Amino acid sequence: MLKGFRDFIMRGNVIELAIAFILGVAFNAIVQAFATGFIGGLIGAIGGTPDFGRWGFTVNHSRVVIGTTINAIINFLIVAAVIYFLLVVPMNKLAERRKRGEAPVEVLPTSEELLTDIRDLLAAQNGSNGAGEVHRTV
Repeated sequence: MLKGFRDFIMRGNVIELAIAFILGVAFNAIVQAFATGFIGGLIGAIGGTPDFGRWGFTVNHSRVVIGTTINAIINFLIVAAVIYFLLVVPMNKLAERRKRGEAPVEVLPTSEELLTDIRDLLAAQNGSNGAGEVHRTV
């Protein structure tokens, strides 16, 4: 049972998934810093406050805070925009370039054709003119 678990963990997909997750967490930290520091600062310069976390209203002596939801929506949109423009768009352009520059599919020779070519090359190297040999074309 432990051998099966070890084999599962050592598969390439699990390791790659773990690495992708770790990189995603690190990338999220970068994007969150960009969202709060840069974009939040721009919003603060325009709107007066970079943090909407305290926005809300009071109903029957109870505070209803909507600012945290607004912050989460802004952060989500920033993360989505960064992922789209820094990852999706370049990958789509790369795939398009590869598709345009795709070479036509080459038909591979059969084993008989390869062996015939090898025989002819060896005969040419040995100086043989092929006399007495039977050459078949495939």
